[in-house]
Amino acid sequence: MSQTKCKICQKEFYIRPSRLKIGWGKYCSIKCRNVSQRTGRYLFCAVCKKKIWKTPKEERCSKSGKFFCNKSCQTKWRNKYYSREKHHFWINGKNVYRTIMLEQKDKPVCKKCKVKDVRVLVVHHKDHDRENNKINNLMWLCRNCHHLVHIHDKKV
Repeated sequence: MSQTKCKICQKEFYIRPSRLKIGWGKYCSIKCRNVSQRTGRYLFCAVCKKKIWKTPKEERCSKSGKFFCNKSCQTKWRNKYYSREKHHFWINGKNVYRTIMLEQKDKPVCKKCKVKDVRVLVVHHKDHDRENNKINNLMWLCRNCHHLVHIHDKKV
């Protein structure tokens, strides 16, 4: 048996001379051998900045050039990046009025009956023009009050 050093961890170990002749004996364990064969580099998650390992193939296959530690971080980035004009279903902003209202500091409350349940609240256009999504033209109404305003011409 001859003694040699591991190329990765510098640990001394014994190996048969016959195996040394055929090129073995570079690594003390399978773990060190795998570390030596591993290609890639550490990158940082685009959302939470966590350190992650990516192989060259994973780097090449990224369409956005961004890398994520898990699906949750990827979804957070995608929902933020592909919104409004960048979303593939975007049609001149006709259907973003609810999002515009939710982004405002005003709490969602029906202006008529003061209901606070977001599940029954809808956004009403004061001038009845669905393409006019200016904040001064929008207001929260519950479904019942919205119906009364449109069908029975009740004032808000």
